[in-house]
Amino acid sequence: MKFSKSLTIFVSLALSLIACKDDDSDIAIPNEEETITTVIYTLTDSQNNISTFRFEDLDGPGGNSPTITPANLLANTTYTGVLTFLNESGEEVEDISEEVKEEDEDHQVFFINRSSNIAEIAYLDADEDGNPLGLQTEFITTTSGSGFVTIILRHLPSKNAVGVSDGGITNAGGETDIEVTFSFNVQ
Repeated sequence: MKFSKSLTIFVSLALSLIACKDDDSDIAIPNEEETITTVIYTLTDSQNNISTFRFEDLDGPGGNSPTITPANLLANTTYTGVLTFLNESGEEVEDISEEVKEEDEDHQVFFINRSSNIAEIAYLDADEDGNPLGLQTEFITTTSGSGFVTIILRHLPSKNAVGVSDGGITNAGGETDIEVTFSFNVQ
């Protein structure tokens, strides 16, 4: 009887050790925050005229001031917009936009248009669930004037919150990966 009891304890101990072994598939690896040094927002009209907004801060926050290039646009024109996020701080350029596409359910780009009287911005792409993503847009100008647009890439926004699917950031939550304000002129 004593042997049987010892065997039972030994088998139980062995099984618990096997069950506690490290299994990498159960370990959650946190999403590392990406470095974004460059934002390029390229607008192309129906005549293939290209206007480009560009933000570049290769040494990151706290170093040299970033270079921000505004865009000149034509009045009463519809542009197709393509947004690109890059990390140009290393020897090789890393296209962060590809990661945003791959993890589309975890990202959304917000456009805060402080010039709605001269331009409108609409989403042309969506994540796997049909929620807006923002790497592809339509940028429509109306009359002449000057304006500002702020582009914000959010990680883990609450895409089902009120107004978020319409591009409103107020209830989005999540973390801001990058926020850039561009000026533009419509002629």
